[in-house]
Amino acid sequence: MEVKQISQREKLRRAKKRLAQLKGYYSHLTVYLAVNIFITVAKVIGGINNGESFSEAFFDFGTFATWIFWGIGMLFHTIKVFSLNPLFGKDWEEKQIKKFMDEDRRQSEKFR
Repeated sequence: MEVKQISQREKLRRAKKRLAQLKGYYSHLTVYLAVNIFITVAKVIGGINNGESFSEAFFDFGTFATWIFWGIGMLFHTIKVFSLNPLFGKDWEEKQIKKFMDEDRRQSEKFR
């Protein structure tokens, strides 16, 4: 009975942790979009006020620099939160754990 309670507590703890990760991710995404839209609009309006055409102002690297560099950070955050890592995903972790446990078992059997 106690094992089930611990298991339920553990499930609740994991669910709360996952919820906090998702909440943090969506907050980060909202700020990313809001700030970058503001910066883009400000740069385009500033460029137009300085005599540039809309195309010149919009397609300037400075307009997209924040989107790109902050976007790289968002990409890593997305990979972490949604477990999208193709190299070191859950399957890889489970295989490594099994491998290490098997090695330990073999080592301990040598000394019996």
